[in-house]
Amino acid sequence: MDFSFTEEQTLLQDSLKRFVQKEYSFEKRKAILNSPEGFSREVWEQLAGMGVLGLPFAEEYGGFGGGAAETLIVMQAIGGGLLVEPYLATVVLGGALVQSLGGRLQRQMLAQVAEGKLLLAFAHGEPRSRYTLSQVETRARKDGAGWTISGRKAVVLNGAQADRLIVSARSGGAAADESGISLFIVERDASGLSVRDTRTIDGLRAAEIALENVRVGADALLGAEGAAFAAIDQVSDAGAAALCAEAVGVMEALSAQTLDYLKTRQQFGQPIGRFQVLQHRAVDMFIHCELSKSMALLAAMKAGEADARERRRAVSAAKAHVGRSGRSVSQAAIQLHGGMGMTDELPASHYAKRLTMIDFWLGDATHHLERFGSAA
Repeated sequence: MDFSFTEEQTLLQDSLKRFVQKEYSFEKRKAILNSPEGFSREVWEQLAGMGVLGLPFAEEYGGFGGGAAETLIVMQAIGGGLLVEPYLATVVLGGALVQSLGGRLQRQMLAQVAEGKLLLAFAHGEPRSRYTLSQVETRARKDGAGWTISGRKAVVLNGAQADRLIVSARSGGAAADESGISLFIVERDASGLSVRDTRTIDGLRAAEIALENVRVGADALLGAEGAAFAAIDQVSDAGAAALCAEAVGVMEALSAQTLDYLKTRQQFGQPIGRFQVLQHRAVDMFIHCELSKSMALLAAMKAGEADARERRRAVSAAKAHVGRSGRSVSQAAIQLHGGMGMTDELPASHYAKRLTMIDFWLGDATHHLERFGSAA
């Protein structure tokens, strides 16, 4: 099977690499992290101008009709530069749900997303749900022509920065049933909705959200009532595949930085990279990167697979492998950098933190290993 990129995809890859090198220095990233919103509106507009935000959407909604390969390229570049802008939350998760389930009027939001004028967040996880996608206790009840939603959502990626939330709520069935789950588009400033913004260990933002009798109109329902689980499952797998691609970008950048450090750090009158035991560690890091790249490609290929069992097995295999490889690469990099690797002044610690959080988002390695086995 041919895994080589097309000419257009190669141009996209090269453009993103140049953008990261020129516009997203490590010092600029640190300043962005300390800003009130935790990401740069200027960078977001630049990504919109490059067409990156509209890549996966249909042309009729301002997109370019891209697929999993384009998402993989973008996420690898995001990982390599440690971009903190809400691409995963807005485009990969939120935008994909709107495109999958939305009616024509709802899908018009995608044009605003592509232009960088609308931020979305997927509010699905709950305090007691862990990684079980069907564990939804938030309730939605019909209220006249619309709906009233009450419940709590936990660790919502970029939830406080979003203009609109895509909220899962149970309109029928028991708490763990796959049937009976609906999705609603809720304005960030809706009455009865409160958001507490928090900073994750890698510097990104996540939110705790409480909904107390939040009223929405009938047009807020995304897709058919009670039938959203299949889309949630598929989009979560697409998000996990995107995280695998991001992790590859992080690992490659961290491995390259570590190799440069081994070539320049002097000990006993010579670069420490001349010591064979450290060369072996560097080779192990390279192998982890290459194996993870192959698994990320597999996950990207299967993320849109109609056969849910085959998709779940491929994505879970990739996420489990990448999670463990990311831990090995980050630990090796920190050790090879010595004490400096633990400091905020050196990029290595920031890359290591990001790999740690990538493992936990949308299911960690242990969860996906169990999921892989159950899908056999």
